[in-house]
Amino acid sequence: MAKGDDLQDRLIQFASRIIKVCNALPPTIAGRHIAGQLLRSGTAPAAHHSEARAAESPSDFIHKMKVGVKELNETEIWLRIIVASELLPETKLADLLNECNQLQRIFSTSINTARKSRRR
Repeated sequence: MAKGDDLQDRLIQFASRIIKVCNALPPTIAGRHIAGQLLRSGTAPAAHHSEARAAESPSDFIHKMKVGVKELNETEIWLRIIVASELLPETKLADLLNECNQLQRIFSTSINTARKSRRR
Protein backbone atom coordinates (compact mmCIF):
# COMPACT_ATOMS: atom_id res chain seq x y z
CA MET A 1 0.00 0.00 0.00
CA ALA A 2 1.46 3.37 -1.03
CA LYS A 3 1.96 6.16 1.46
CA GLY A 4 -1.33 7.99 1.85
CA ASP A 5 -3.52 5.16 0.53
CA ASP A 6 -5.03 4.55 3.96
CA LEU A 7 -6.00 8.22 4.30
CA GLN A 8 -7.34 8.26 0.75
CA ASP A 9 -9.54 5.25 1.54
CA ARG A 10 -10.72 6.94 4.72
CA LEU A 11 -11.62 10.10 2.78
CA ILE A 12 -13.55 8.07 0.21
CA GLN A 13 -15.50 6.39 3.01
CA PHE A 14 -16.15 9.82 4.56
CA ALA A 15 -17.46 11.11 1.21
CA SER A 16 -19.68 8.05 0.89
CA ARG A 17 -21.16 8.68 4.33
CA ILE A 18 -21.74 12.35 3.43
CA ILE A 19 -23.63 11.26 0.30
CA LYS A 20 -25.87 9.07 2.46
CA VAL A 21 -26.58 11.96 4.83
CA CYS A 22 -27.47 14.21 1.89
CA ASN A 23 -29.88 11.57 0.59
CA ALA A 24 -31.48 11.30 4.05
CA LEU A 25 -32.24 15.02 4.32
CA PRO A 26 -35.86 16.01 3.82
CA PRO A 27 -36.89 17.27 0.37
CA THR A 28 -37.69 20.74 1.73
CA ILE A 29 -36.17 24.01 0.52
CA ALA A 30 -33.73 23.95 3.44
CA GLY A 31 -33.00 20.24 3.09
CA ARG A 32 -32.19 20.55 -0.61
CA HIS A 33 -30.03 23.64 -0.07
CA ILE A 34 -28.04 22.07 2.75
CA ALA A 35 -27.73 18.78 0.87
CA GLY A 36 -26.18 20.56 -2.11
CA GLN A 37 -23.72 22.51 0.01
CA LEU A 38 -22.81 19.49 2.14
CA LEU A 39 -22.42 17.27 -0.90
CA ARG A 40 -19.88 19.66 -2.44
CA SER A 41 -17.86 20.32 0.71
CA GLY A 42 -18.03 16.78 2.09
CA THR A 43 -16.86 15.01 -1.04
CA ALA A 44 -14.16 17.53 -2.02
CA PRO A 45 -11.49 16.59 0.59
CA ALA A 46 -10.90 13.19 -1.05
CA ALA A 47 -10.20 14.88 -4.38
CA HIS A 48 -8.00 17.56 -2.80
CA HIS A 49 -5.98 14.92 -1.00
CA SER A 50 -5.55 13.01 -4.24
CA GLU A 51 -4.32 16.18 -5.94
CA ALA A 52 -1.98 16.93 -3.03
CA ARG A 53 -0.40 13.49 -3.36
CA ALA A 54 0.55 14.44 -6.93
CA ALA A 55 1.70 17.93 -5.99
CA GLU A 56 4.45 19.51 -8.06
CA SER A 57 6.19 21.09 -5.06
CA PRO A 58 5.96 21.33 -1.28
CA SER A 59 4.15 24.66 -1.69
CA ASP A 60 1.65 23.06 -4.06
CA PHE A 61 1.10 20.22 -1.57
CA ILE A 62 0.50 22.67 1.27
CA HIS A 63 -1.92 24.72 -0.82
CA LYS A 64 -3.99 21.71 -1.86
CA MET A 65 -4.12 20.38 1.70
CA LYS A 66 -5.17 23.81 2.99
CA VAL A 67 -8.08 23.82 0.54
CA GLY A 68 -8.99 20.36 1.86
CA VAL A 69 -9.02 21.68 5.44
CA LYS A 70 -11.33 24.52 4.39
CA GLU A 71 -13.72 22.00 2.83
CA LEU A 72 -13.66 19.90 6.00
CA ASN A 73 -14.33 23.01 8.10
CA GLU A 74 -17.31 23.86 5.91
CA THR A 75 -18.56 20.28 6.13
CA GLU A 76 -18.44 20.43 9.92
CA ILE A 77 -20.52 23.61 9.89
CA TRP A 78 -23.19 22.10 7.62
CA LEU A 79 -23.38 18.99 9.81
CA ARG A 80 -23.78 21.18 12.89
CA ILE A 81 -26.51 23.18 11.15
CA ILE A 82 -28.34 19.94 10.35
CA VAL A 83 -28.24 19.00 14.03
CA ALA A 84 -29.18 22.49 15.27
CA SER A 85 -32.13 22.71 12.90
CA GLU A 86 -33.22 19.17 13.78
CA LEU A 87 -33.23 18.00 10.17
CA LEU A 88 -31.56 14.79 11.37
CA PRO A 89 -30.92 13.60 14.93
CA GLU A 90 -27.53 14.30 16.47
CA THR A 91 -27.11 10.61 17.27
CA LYS A 92 -27.02 9.86 13.51
CA LEU A 93 -24.30 12.44 12.89
CA ALA A 94 -22.08 12.20 15.98
CA ASP A 95 -19.67 9.64 14.47
CA LEU A 96 -19.49 11.58 11.20
CA LEU A 97 -18.72 14.81 13.06
CA ASN A 98 -16.01 13.01 14.99
CA GLU A 99 -14.50 11.65 11.77
CA CYS A 100 -14.62 15.13 10.24
CA ASN A 101 -12.71 16.52 13.23
CA GLN A 102 -10.12 13.75 13.02
CA LEU A 103 -9.62 14.40 9.29
CA GLN A 104 -9.22 18.13 9.98
CA ARG A 105 -6.45 17.34 12.47
CA ILE A 106 -4.74 14.92 10.07
CA PHE A 107 -4.76 17.49 7.26
CA SER A 108 -3.50 20.23 9.60
CA THR A 109 -0.70 18.01 10.89
CA SER A 110 0.33 17.16 7.32
CA ILE A 111 0.43 20.85 6.46
CA ASN A 112 2.55 21.66 9.51
CA THR A 113 4.94 18.78 8.78
CA ALA A 114 5.33 19.91 5.17
CA ARG A 115 6.01 23.47 6.29
CA LYS A 116 8.70 22.30 8.72
CA SER A 117 10.29 20.09 6.05
CA ARG A 118 10.27 22.96 3.57
CA ARG A 119 12.18 25.20 6.02
CA ARG A 120 15.03 22.70 6.43
